[in-house]
Amino acid sequence: MDKGVEPSRAVLALEGIVKTFPGVKALNGVSLDLHAGEVHAVCGENGAGKSTLMKVISGLYQADEGRILLDGQECHFVSTRESEAAGIAIIHQELNLVPHLSVAENIFLAREPRRGPFVDWRRLNGEAQALLRRLDVDIAPTAEVRRLSIAQCQMVEIAKALSLNARVLIMDEPTSSLTESETSVLFRIIHDLKRAGVGILYISHRLDEMAAIVDRVTVLRDGTYVSTRAFADTSVDQIVSDMVGRSLEEKFPPRTSRPTQEVLFRATGLARRGVFEDISFELRRGEILGFAGLMGAGRTEVARAIFGADALDAGRIEFDGRSLSIADPRDAIREGLAYLSEDRKGNGLAIKMTVAENMTMPSMDKVSGPLGFIRFGREQAVARDYIDKLAIKTPSARQVTRLLSGGNQQKIVIGKWLYRGSRVMIFDEPTRGIDVGAKFAIYTLLDALAAEGIGVILISSELPEILGVTDRIAVFHEGRIMATLDTPHTSQEEIMHYASGYGLAGGQHGSGATA
Repeated sequence: MDKGVEPSRAVLALEGIVKTFPGVKALNGVSLDLHAGEVHAVCGENGAGKSTLMKVISGLYQADEGRILLDGQECHFVSTRESEAAGIAIIHQELNLVPHLSVAENIFLAREPRRGPFVDWRRLNGEAQALLRRLDVDIAPTAEVRRLSIAQCQMVEIAKALSLNARVLIMDEPTSSLTESETSVLFRIIHDLKRAGVGILYISHRLDEMAAIVDRVTVLRDGTYVSTRAFADTSVDQIVSDMVGRSLEEKFPPRTSRPTQEVLFRATGLARRGVFEDISFELRRGEILGFAGLMGAGRTEVARAIFGADALDAGRIEFDGRSLSIADPRDAIREGLAYLSEDRKGNGLAIKMTVAENMTMPSMDKVSGPLGFIRFGREQAVARDYIDKLAIKTPSARQVTRLLSGGNQQKIVIGKWLYRGSRVMIFDEPTRGIDVGAKFAIYTLLDALAAEGIGVILISSELPEILGVTDRIAVFHEGRIMATLDTPHTSQEEIMHYASGYGLAGGQHGSGATA
Protein backbone atom coordinates (compact mmCIF):
# COMPACT_ATOMS: atom_id res chain seq x y z
CA MET A 1 0.00 0.00 0.00
CA ASP A 2 1.04 3.60 -0.50
CA LYS A 3 2.63 5.33 2.45
CA GLY A 4 0.25 7.41 4.50
CA VAL A 5 -2.43 4.76 4.84
CA GLU A 6 -1.98 2.05 7.45
CA PRO A 7 -3.52 -1.38 6.93
CA SER A 8 -6.92 -1.44 8.57
CA ARG A 9 -9.84 -3.72 9.04
CA ALA A 10 -11.82 -4.29 5.87
CA VAL A 11 -13.80 -1.30 4.64
CA LEU A 12 -15.70 -3.82 2.50
CA ALA A 13 -16.16 -7.57 3.05
CA LEU A 14 -18.07 -10.13 1.01
CA GLU A 15 -19.07 -13.42 2.61
CA GLY A 16 -20.39 -16.41 0.63
CA ILE A 17 -21.96 -14.45 -2.23
CA VAL A 18 -24.22 -16.55 -4.48
CA LYS A 19 -25.94 -15.24 -7.62
CA THR A 20 -27.90 -17.37 -10.09
CA PHE A 21 -29.33 -16.49 -13.49
CA PRO A 22 -31.59 -18.78 -15.54
CA GLY A 23 -29.46 -21.83 -16.24
CA VAL A 24 -26.24 -20.28 -14.90
CA LYS A 25 -24.76 -20.06 -11.39
CA ALA A 26 -22.67 -16.94 -11.92
CA LEU A 27 -21.33 -16.79 -8.34
CA ASN A 28 -21.03 -19.72 -5.97
CA GLY A 29 -20.03 -18.76 -2.43
CA VAL A 30 -17.48 -16.04 -3.24
CA SER A 31 -15.74 -14.22 -0.37
CA LEU A 32 -13.13 -11.44 -0.34
CA ASP A 33 -12.29 -8.26 1.54
CA LEU A 34 -10.95 -4.80 0.71
CA HIS A 35 -8.95 -2.48 2.96
CA ALA A 36 -8.84 1.30 2.94
CA GLY A 37 -5.97 2.57 0.79
CA GLU A 38 -5.64 -0.73 -1.08
CA VAL A 39 -5.98 -1.76 -4.71
CA HIS A 40 -7.35 -5.30 -4.72
CA ALA A 41 -7.41 -6.86 -8.19
CA VAL A 42 -10.06 -9.43 -9.13
CA CYS A 43 -8.97 -11.68 -12.02
CA GLY A 44 -10.51 -14.52 -13.96
CA GLU A 45 -11.49 -15.61 -17.44
CA ASN A 46 -14.61 -14.23 -19.10
CA GLY A 47 -17.56 -15.85 -17.38
CA ALA A 48 -15.63 -16.28 -14.11
CA GLY A 49 -18.09 -13.96 -12.34
CA LYS A 50 -16.00 -10.81 -11.89
CA SER A 51 -18.43 -8.30 -13.39
CA THR A 52 -21.40 -10.02 -11.74
CA LEU A 53 -19.69 -9.72 -8.34
CA MET A 54 -19.08 -6.00 -8.89
CA LYS A 55 -22.71 -5.48 -9.88
CA VAL A 56 -23.82 -7.22 -6.67
CA ILE A 57 -21.61 -4.90 -4.61
CA SER A 58 -22.95 -1.82 -6.42
CA GLY A 59 -26.62 -2.78 -6.01
CA LEU A 60 -27.29 -3.41 -9.69
CA TYR A 61 -27.88 -7.09 -8.81
CA GLN A 62 -28.97 -8.53 -5.48
CA ALA A 63 -27.26 -11.64 -4.13
CA ASP A 64 -29.34 -14.80 -3.64
CA GLU A 65 -27.19 -15.75 -0.63
CA GLY A 66 -24.33 -14.22 1.36
CA ARG A 67 -23.55 -10.93 3.08
CA ILE A 68 -22.04 -7.56 2.17
CA LEU A 69 -20.37 -5.75 5.06
CA LEU A 70 -19.38 -2.08 4.85
CA ASP A 71 -17.21 -0.99 7.80
CA GLY A 72 -18.38 -4.15 9.57
CA GLN A 73 -22.08 -3.38 9.14
CA GLU A 74 -24.24 -5.60 6.95
CA CYS A 75 -25.77 -3.76 3.97
CA HIS A 76 -28.54 -4.57 1.51
CA PHE A 77 -28.43 -2.42 -1.64
CA VAL A 78 -31.39 -2.60 -4.02
CA SER A 79 -30.09 0.06 -6.43
CA THR A 80 -26.88 1.80 -7.44
CA ARG A 81 -28.24 5.00 -5.89
CA GLU A 82 -28.27 3.29 -2.48
CA SER A 83 -24.70 1.99 -2.86
CA GLU A 84 -23.51 5.43 -4.04
CA ALA A 85 -25.11 7.03 -0.99
CA ALA A 86 -23.15 4.55 1.15
CA GLY A 87 -19.88 5.55 -0.57
CA ILE A 88 -19.49 2.92 -3.32
CA ALA A 89 -18.91 3.95 -6.94
CA ILE A 90 -18.40 1.77 -10.02
CA ILE A 91 -16.85 2.32 -13.43
CA HIS A 92 -18.51 -0.26 -15.67
CA GLN A 93 -16.70 -2.22 -18.37
CA GLU A 94 -19.52 -1.50 -20.78
CA LEU A 95 -19.96 2.26 -20.99
CA ASN A 96 -23.04 3.49 -19.14
CA LEU A 97 -23.53 7.02 -20.48
CA VAL A 98 -26.51 8.86 -22.00
CA PRO A 99 -25.43 9.69 -25.57
CA HIS A 100 -27.58 12.78 -26.20
CA LEU A 101 -26.59 14.53 -22.95
CA SER A 102 -23.45 16.61 -22.43
CA VAL A 103 -20.32 15.41 -20.67
CA ALA A 104 -21.15 17.50 -17.58
CA GLU A 105 -24.75 16.26 -17.49
CA ASN A 106 -23.53 12.66 -17.60
CA ILE A 107 -20.98 13.20 -14.83
CA PHE A 108 -23.58 14.66 -12.47
CA LEU A 109 -26.67 12.82 -13.75
CA ALA A 110 -29.45 13.00 -11.12
CA ARG A 111 -27.04 14.98 -8.88
CA GLU A 112 -26.98 18.29 -10.75
CA PRO A 113 -26.12 21.36 -8.62
CA ARG A 114 -29.16 23.59 -8.37
CA ARG A 115 -30.06 27.19 -7.74
CA GLY A 116 -33.54 26.93 -6.34
CA PRO A 117 -35.63 24.74 -8.67
CA PHE A 118 -33.24 25.27 -11.62
CA VAL A 119 -30.01 23.56 -12.63
CA ASP A 120 -26.97 25.75 -11.94
CA TRP A 121 -25.38 25.32 -15.35
CA ARG A 122 -22.33 27.45 -14.63
CA ARG A 123 -21.48 25.42 -11.53
CA LEU A 124 -22.31 22.13 -13.29
CA ASN A 125 -19.94 22.84 -16.18
CA GLY A 126 -17.29 24.33 -13.89
CA GLU A 127 -17.17 21.30 -11.59
CA ALA A 128 -17.11 18.95 -14.58
CA GLN A 129 -14.25 20.94 -16.10
CA ALA A 130 -12.28 20.64 -12.85
CA LEU A 131 -12.67 16.85 -12.87
CA LEU A 132 -11.64 16.61 -16.53
CA ARG A 133 -8.62 18.82 -15.86
CA ARG A 134 -7.65 16.51 -12.98
CA LEU A 135 -7.62 13.67 -15.51
CA ASP A 136 -5.67 15.73 -18.06
CA VAL A 137 -8.52 15.23 -20.54
CA ASP A 138 -9.10 17.81 -23.27
CA ILE A 139 -12.88 17.47 -23.56
CA ALA A 140 -15.35 20.35 -23.29
CA PRO A 141 -17.90 19.75 -20.50
CA THR A 142 -20.62 20.92 -22.91
CA ALA A 143 -19.71 18.36 -25.61
CA GLU A 144 -22.35 15.75 -26.44
CA VAL A 145 -21.26 12.27 -25.38
CA ARG A 146 -22.37 10.74 -28.69
CA ARG A 147 -19.68 12.82 -30.43
CA LEU A 148 -16.88 11.33 -28.33
CA SER A 149 -14.58 8.39 -29.03
CA ILE A 150 -14.73 5.21 -26.95
CA ALA A 151 -11.56 6.29 -25.08
CA GLN A 152 -13.01 9.72 -24.31
CA CYS A 153 -16.23 8.12 -23.04
CA GLN A 154 -14.14 5.91 -20.74
CA MET A 155 -12.50 9.01 -19.25
CA VAL A 156 -15.94 10.57 -18.71
CA GLU A 157 -16.97 7.41 -16.81
CA ILE A 158 -13.88 7.78 -14.64
CA ALA A 159 -14.65 11.46 -13.99
CA LYS A 160 -18.20 10.50 -13.05
CA ALA A 161 -16.93 8.00 -10.46
CA LEU A 162 -14.45 10.52 -9.03
CA SER A 163 -17.25 13.06 -8.62
CA LEU A 164 -18.91 10.78 -6.05
CA ASN A 165 -15.98 11.05 -3.57
CA ALA A 166 -16.46 7.34 -2.86
CA ARG A 167 -14.71 5.31 -0.12
CA VAL A 168 -14.94 2.18 -2.28
CA LEU A 169 -14.27 2.52 -6.00
CA ILE A 170 -14.86 -0.38 -8.38
CA MET A 171 -12.97 -0.22 -11.69
CA ASP A 172 -14.10 -2.78 -14.28
CA GLU A 173 -11.56 -2.80 -17.15
CA PRO A 174 -10.84 0.95 -16.84
CA THR A 175 -7.85 0.95 -19.23
CA SER A 176 -9.34 -1.21 -22.00
CA SER A 177 -9.91 1.80 -24.28
CA LEU A 178 -7.18 4.12 -23.02
CA THR A 179 -3.90 5.11 -24.64
CA GLU A 180 -0.62 4.61 -22.80
CA SER A 181 -0.53 8.27 -21.73
CA GLU A 182 -4.15 8.18 -20.55
CA THR A 183 -3.41 5.00 -18.59
CA SER A 184 -0.46 6.74 -16.90
CA VAL A 185 -2.75 9.59 -15.83
CA LEU A 186 -5.28 7.07 -14.47
CA PHE A 187 -2.57 5.30 -12.46
CA ARG A 188 -1.51 8.65 -10.96
CA ILE A 189 -5.12 9.25 -9.92
CA ILE A 190 -5.29 5.74 -8.41
CA HIS A 191 -2.18 6.41 -6.30
CA ASP A 192 -3.73 9.71 -5.12
CA LEU A 193 -6.92 7.88 -4.15
CA LYS A 194 -4.96 5.21 -2.26
CA ARG A 195 -3.17 7.88 -0.25
CA ALA A 196 -6.56 9.40 0.55
CA GLY A 197 -7.70 6.04 1.99
CA VAL A 198 -10.01 4.95 -0.84
CA GLY A 199 -10.27 1.20 -1.34
CA ILE A 200 -10.25 0.14 -4.99
CA LEU A 201 -11.49 -3.12 -6.49
CA TYR A 202 -9.75 -3.40 -9.85
CA ILE A 203 -10.68 -5.74 -12.71
CA SER A 204 -8.33 -5.99 -15.68
CA HIS A 205 -7.20 -8.57 -18.18
CA ARG A 206 -3.95 -6.65 -18.67
CA LEU A 207 -2.00 -8.51 -16.03
CA ASP A 208 1.28 -6.83 -16.91
CA GLU A 209 -0.03 -3.40 -15.88
CA MET A 210 -1.03 -4.49 -12.38
CA ALA A 211 2.46 -4.33 -10.90
CA ALA A 212 2.25 -0.53 -10.97
CA ILE A 213 -0.82 -0.28 -8.70
CA VAL A 214 -2.09 -3.59 -7.24
CA ASP A 215 -1.54 -4.71 -3.61
CA ARG A 216 -3.46 -8.01 -3.58
CA VAL A 217 -5.08 -10.18 -6.24
CA THR A 218 -8.03 -12.56 -5.95
CA VAL A 219 -8.72 -15.10 -8.69
CA LEU A 220 -12.17 -16.45 -9.60
CA ARG A 221 -12.88 -19.39 -11.88
CA ASP A 222 -16.34 -20.42 -13.12
CA GLY A 223 -18.02 -18.35 -10.41
CA THR A 224 -16.02 -19.79 -7.54
CA TYR A 225 -13.19 -18.44 -5.37
CA VAL A 226 -9.72 -19.84 -6.19
CA SER A 227 -7.07 -17.79 -4.37
CA THR A 228 -5.99 -14.49 -2.83
CA ARG A 229 -2.31 -13.50 -2.86
CA ALA A 230 -0.18 -10.44 -2.19
CA PHE A 231 0.76 -9.23 -5.67
CA ALA A 232 4.41 -8.83 -4.65
CA ASP A 233 4.54 -12.51 -3.67
CA THR A 234 3.09 -13.96 -6.88
CA SER A 235 3.72 -13.84 -10.64
CA VAL A 236 1.73 -13.37 -13.81
CA ASP A 237 2.29 -17.05 -14.65
CA GLN A 238 0.83 -18.10 -11.28
CA ILE A 239 -2.19 -15.79 -11.72
CA VAL A 240 -2.84 -17.16 -15.20
CA SER A 241 -2.51 -20.73 -13.91
CA ASP A 242 -5.07 -19.99 -11.18
CA MET A 243 -7.40 -18.38 -13.72
CA VAL A 244 -7.50 -21.16 -16.28
CA GLY A 245 -6.58 -24.16 -14.15
CA ARG A 246 -3.55 -24.85 -16.31
CA SER A 247 -0.36 -23.11 -17.41
CA LEU A 248 -0.40 -21.14 -20.64
CA GLU A 249 3.05 -21.64 -22.04
CA GLU A 250 2.24 -19.93 -25.33
CA LYS A 251 0.32 -16.68 -25.65
CA PHE A 252 -0.26 -17.16 -29.40
CA PRO A 253 -1.07 -20.38 -31.28
CA PRO A 254 1.27 -21.50 -34.09
CA ARG A 255 0.11 -20.62 -37.60
CA THR A 256 -1.24 -23.67 -39.40
CA SER A 257 -0.88 -22.19 -42.89
CA ARG A 258 0.73 -19.35 -44.80
CA PRO A 259 -1.07 -16.92 -47.11
CA THR A 260 -0.97 -17.32 -50.88
CA GLN A 261 0.37 -14.58 -53.15
CA GLU A 262 -3.08 -14.22 -54.73
CA VAL A 263 -4.57 -10.80 -54.00
CA LEU A 264 -8.08 -11.23 -52.60
CA PHE A 265 -8.84 -7.59 -51.76
CA ARG A 266 -7.18 -4.36 -52.93
CA ALA A 267 -7.74 -0.76 -51.83
CA THR A 268 -6.23 2.04 -53.93
CA GLY A 269 -6.10 5.74 -53.07
CA LEU A 270 -8.89 5.71 -50.48
CA ALA A 271 -9.63 9.14 -49.03
CA ARG A 272 -12.14 10.70 -46.68
CA ARG A 273 -11.73 14.45 -46.38
CA GLY A 274 -10.09 15.49 -43.10
CA VAL A 275 -9.84 11.90 -41.85
CA PHE A 276 -7.49 9.88 -44.08
CA GLU A 277 -5.93 10.09 -47.54
CA ASP A 278 -4.16 7.99 -50.15
CA ILE A 279 -4.77 4.67 -48.36
CA SER A 280 -3.58 1.78 -50.51
CA PHE A 281 -2.99 -1.83 -49.46
CA GLU A 282 -3.47 -5.42 -50.59
CA LEU A 283 -4.93 -8.34 -48.65
CA ARG A 284 -3.92 -11.78 -49.88
CA ARG A 285 -6.02 -14.91 -49.73
CA GLY A 286 -5.46 -16.62 -46.37
CA GLU A 287 -3.57 -13.65 -44.92
CA ILE A 288 -3.92 -11.89 -41.58
CA LEU A 289 -3.02 -8.24 -42.22
CA GLY A 290 -2.53 -6.05 -39.16
CA PHE A 291 -3.51 -2.37 -38.94
CA ALA A 292 -1.23 -0.78 -36.32
CA GLY A 293 -0.97 2.82 -35.17
CA LEU A 294 -1.65 5.21 -32.34
CA MET A 295 -5.17 6.20 -31.36
CA GLY A 296 -6.66 8.57 -33.92
CA ALA A 297 -4.36 7.35 -36.71
CA GLY A 298 -7.34 6.46 -38.92
CA ARG A 299 -7.42 2.65 -38.74
CA THR A 300 -11.05 2.29 -37.65
CA GLU A 301 -12.15 5.09 -39.98
CA VAL A 302 -10.65 3.27 -42.98
CA ALA A 303 -12.35 0.03 -41.94
CA ARG A 304 -15.73 1.74 -41.58
CA ALA A 305 -15.36 3.35 -45.01
CA ILE A 306 -14.48 0.02 -46.65
CA PHE A 307 -17.58 -1.50 -45.06
CA GLY A 308 -19.81 1.36 -46.27
CA ALA A 309 -20.57 2.74 -42.81
CA ASP A 310 -18.93 6.06 -43.79
CA ALA A 311 -18.68 7.56 -47.27
CA LEU A 312 -15.45 7.69 -49.27
CA ASP A 313 -14.50 10.85 -51.15
CA ALA A 314 -12.05 9.04 -53.43
CA GLY A 315 -10.48 5.67 -54.10
CA ARG A 316 -11.12 2.26 -55.58
CA ILE A 317 -11.92 -1.09 -53.93
CA GLU A 318 -11.43 -4.42 -55.70
CA PHE A 319 -12.52 -7.83 -54.47
CA ASP A 320 -11.48 -10.98 -56.35
CA GLY A 321 -10.47 -8.81 -59.29
CA ARG A 322 -13.83 -7.03 -59.48
CA SER A 323 -14.31 -3.35 -58.75
CA LEU A 324 -16.84 -2.86 -55.94
CA SER A 325 -19.26 0.01 -55.42
CA ILE A 326 -20.23 -0.02 -51.74
CA ALA A 327 -22.80 2.58 -50.72
CA ASP A 328 -23.75 1.12 -47.35
CA PRO A 329 -23.08 -1.92 -45.12
CA ARG A 330 -25.78 -3.94 -46.89
CA ASP A 331 -23.75 -3.77 -50.10
CA ALA A 332 -20.62 -4.86 -48.21
CA ILE A 333 -22.37 -7.80 -46.55
CA ARG A 334 -23.84 -8.87 -49.90
CA GLU A 335 -20.33 -8.85 -51.44
CA GLY A 336 -18.89 -11.02 -48.65
CA LEU A 337 -17.28 -8.40 -46.38
CA ALA A 338 -17.72 -8.39 -42.60
CA TYR A 339 -16.79 -5.77 -40.01
CA LEU A 340 -16.59 -6.57 -36.29
CA SER A 341 -16.78 -3.21 -34.51
CA GLU A 342 -14.66 -2.40 -31.46
CA ASP A 343 -17.93 -1.42 -29.75
CA ARG A 344 -19.67 -4.79 -29.77
CA LYS A 345 -22.43 -3.59 -27.44
CA GLY A 346 -23.29 -0.52 -29.50
CA ASN A 347 -22.73 -1.76 -33.05
CA GLY A 348 -22.20 -5.52 -32.98
CA LEU A 349 -25.10 -6.99 -31.04
CA ALA A 350 -28.75 -6.58 -30.18
CA ILE A 351 -28.11 -7.38 -26.52
CA LYS A 352 -31.80 -7.76 -25.58
CA MET A 353 -32.25 -10.47 -28.21
CA THR A 354 -31.25 -14.12 -27.91
CA VAL A 355 -28.03 -15.79 -28.96
CA ALA A 356 -29.83 -17.49 -31.87
CA GLU A 357 -31.41 -14.25 -33.09
CA ASN A 358 -28.06 -12.43 -33.02
CA MET A 359 -26.27 -15.31 -34.72
CA THR A 360 -28.62 -15.35 -37.73
CA MET A 361 -29.47 -11.64 -38.00
CA PRO A 362 -27.35 -10.86 -41.11
CA SER A 363 -28.51 -14.11 -42.77
CA MET A 364 -32.28 -14.08 -42.43
CA ASP A 365 -32.58 -15.33 -46.01
CA LYS A 366 -30.77 -18.52 -44.98
CA VAL A 367 -33.14 -19.34 -42.08
CA SER A 368 -36.40 -18.23 -43.71
CA GLY A 369 -38.87 -20.18 -45.82
CA PRO A 370 -40.04 -19.29 -49.35
CA LEU A 371 -42.71 -16.95 -47.97
CA GLY A 372 -40.24 -15.09 -45.77
CA PHE A 373 -41.24 -16.62 -42.44
CA ILE A 374 -38.41 -17.55 -40.08
CA ARG A 375 -37.86 -21.28 -39.62
CA PHE A 376 -37.19 -21.22 -35.90
CA GLY A 377 -35.97 -24.81 -35.79
CA ARG A 378 -33.35 -23.99 -38.41
CA GLU A 379 -32.39 -20.81 -36.52
CA GLN A 380 -31.86 -22.78 -33.31
CA ALA A 381 -29.86 -25.49 -35.10
CA VAL A 382 -27.53 -22.93 -36.68
CA ALA A 383 -26.98 -21.23 -33.33
CA ARG A 384 -26.24 -24.52 -31.55
CA ASP A 385 -23.74 -25.42 -34.28
CA TYR A 386 -21.76 -22.20 -33.77
CA ILE A 387 -22.10 -22.36 -29.99
CA ASP A 388 -20.28 -25.71 -30.22
CA LYS A 389 -17.73 -24.55 -32.83
CA LEU A 390 -16.78 -21.40 -30.91
CA ALA A 391 -17.15 -22.89 -27.39
CA ILE A 392 -19.63 -20.19 -26.36
CA LYS A 393 -20.59 -20.53 -22.70
CA THR A 394 -24.37 -20.20 -22.64
CA PRO A 395 -27.11 -22.41 -21.16
CA SER A 396 -28.91 -22.44 -24.54
CA ALA A 397 -29.33 -20.68 -27.87
CA ARG A 398 -32.39 -18.98 -26.35
CA GLN A 399 -30.34 -17.14 -23.71
CA VAL A 400 -30.62 -13.33 -23.82
CA THR A 401 -27.27 -12.03 -25.07
CA ARG A 402 -26.82 -9.32 -22.42
CA LEU A 403 -26.58 -12.00 -19.72
CA LEU A 404 -23.40 -13.46 -21.23
CA SER A 405 -19.84 -12.35 -20.52
CA GLY A 406 -18.02 -9.96 -22.84
CA GLY A 407 -15.87 -12.73 -24.32
CA ASN A 408 -18.87 -14.88 -25.16
CA GLN A 409 -20.66 -11.89 -26.67
CA GLN A 410 -17.63 -11.33 -28.91
CA LYS A 411 -17.79 -14.94 -30.07
CA ILE A 412 -21.44 -14.46 -31.05
CA VAL A 413 -20.44 -11.51 -33.26
CA ILE A 414 -17.80 -13.68 -34.92
CA GLY A 415 -20.26 -16.55 -35.33
CA LYS A 416 -22.85 -14.46 -37.14
CA TRP A 417 -20.31 -13.42 -39.79
CA LEU A 418 -18.97 -16.95 -40.15
CA TYR A 419 -22.49 -18.19 -40.84
CA ARG A 420 -22.95 -15.41 -43.38
CA GLY A 421 -20.02 -16.86 -45.31
CA SER A 422 -17.91 -13.69 -45.36
CA ARG A 423 -14.60 -13.97 -47.25
CA VAL A 424 -12.99 -10.76 -45.99
CA MET A 425 -13.34 -10.15 -42.25
CA ILE A 426 -12.24 -6.97 -40.49
CA PHE A 427 -11.70 -7.41 -36.74
CA ASP A 428 -11.52 -4.08 -34.86
CA GLU A 429 -9.93 -4.61 -31.41
CA PRO A 430 -11.49 -8.10 -31.12
CA THR A 431 -9.81 -8.93 -27.78
CA ARG A 432 -10.58 -5.66 -25.99
CA GLY A 433 -11.77 -6.56 -22.47
CA ILE A 434 -11.22 -10.29 -23.01
CA ASP A 435 -9.15 -12.54 -20.73
CA VAL A 436 -6.02 -14.47 -21.69
CA GLY A 437 -7.84 -17.77 -22.24
CA ALA A 438 -10.51 -16.22 -24.47
CA LYS A 439 -7.82 -14.28 -26.35
CA PHE A 440 -6.05 -17.53 -27.20
CA ALA A 441 -9.36 -18.91 -28.51
CA ILE A 442 -9.86 -15.83 -30.70
CA TYR A 443 -6.29 -16.08 -32.06
CA THR A 444 -6.85 -19.75 -32.87
CA LEU A 445 -10.06 -18.82 -34.67
CA LEU A 446 -8.28 -16.14 -36.73
CA ASP A 447 -5.72 -18.72 -37.80
CA ALA A 448 -8.49 -21.16 -38.75
CA LEU A 449 -10.20 -18.48 -40.86
CA ALA A 450 -6.95 -17.74 -42.70
CA ALA A 451 -6.39 -21.47 -43.25
CA GLU A 452 -9.75 -21.59 -45.06
CA GLY A 453 -8.60 -18.86 -47.45
CA ILE A 454 -10.47 -16.01 -45.78
CA GLY A 455 -8.67 -12.66 -45.76
CA VAL A 456 -8.48 -11.15 -42.28
CA ILE A 457 -7.71 -7.55 -41.30
CA LEU A 458 -6.85 -7.20 -37.60
CA ILE A 459 -6.95 -3.74 -36.02
CA SER A 460 -5.25 -3.80 -32.63
CA SER A 461 -3.64 -1.34 -30.24
CA GLU A 462 -1.65 -4.14 -28.58
CA LEU A 463 1.67 -4.51 -30.40
CA PRO A 464 2.45 -7.99 -28.98
CA GLU A 465 -0.90 -9.13 -30.38
CA ILE A 466 -0.20 -7.62 -33.80
CA LEU A 467 3.25 -9.26 -33.87
CA GLY A 468 1.97 -12.59 -32.55
CA VAL A 469 -0.89 -13.11 -35.00
CA THR A 470 -0.34 -11.34 -38.33
CA ASP A 471 1.58 -12.00 -41.56
CA ARG A 472 2.10 -8.34 -42.48
CA ILE A 473 1.43 -5.03 -40.72
CA ALA A 474 0.23 -1.74 -42.25
CA VAL A 475 1.32 1.07 -39.91
CA PHE A 476 -0.90 4.16 -39.80
CA HIS A 477 -0.01 7.71 -38.79
CA GLU A 478 -2.40 10.67 -39.00
CA GLY A 479 -4.59 9.19 -41.70
CA ARG A 480 -1.84 7.70 -43.88
CA ILE A 481 -0.09 4.33 -44.17
CA MET A 482 3.57 4.98 -43.38
CA ALA A 483 4.86 1.45 -44.07
CA THR A 484 3.76 -2.12 -44.65
CA LEU A 485 6.02 -4.47 -42.69
CA ASP A 486 6.63 -8.21 -42.89
CA THR A 487 5.76 -9.42 -39.40
CA PRO A 488 8.56 -12.02 -39.00
CA HIS A 489 11.19 -9.37 -39.79
CA THR A 490 9.98 -6.39 -37.76
CA SER A 491 9.76 -5.34 -34.09
CA GLN A 492 7.74 -3.19 -31.71
CA GLU A 493 10.41 -0.50 -32.00
CA GLU A 494 10.15 -0.34 -35.80
CA ILE A 495 6.35 -0.26 -35.70
CA MET A 496 6.42 2.63 -33.20
CA HIS A 497 8.99 4.39 -35.39
CA TYR A 498 6.48 4.59 -38.23
CA ALA A 499 3.40 5.01 -36.00
CA SER A 500 5.02 8.11 -34.51
CA GLY A 501 5.41 9.67 -37.95
CA TYR A 502 9.07 9.02 -38.73
CA GLY A 503 10.20 7.80 -42.15
CA LEU A 504 8.52 8.28 -45.52
CA ALA A 505 5.07 7.00 -46.46
CA GLY A 506 4.84 4.11 -48.88
CA GLY A 507 6.67 1.40 -46.94
CA GLN A 508 10.13 1.80 -48.48
CA HIS A 509 12.15 1.99 -45.28
CA GLY A 510 12.96 -0.26 -42.34
CA SER A 511 14.13 -3.83 -42.04
CA GLY A 512 10.65 -5.29 -42.32
CA ALA A 513 9.17 -2.86 -44.86
CA THR A 514 7.66 -3.96 -48.13
CA ALA A 515 6.16 -2.00 -50.96
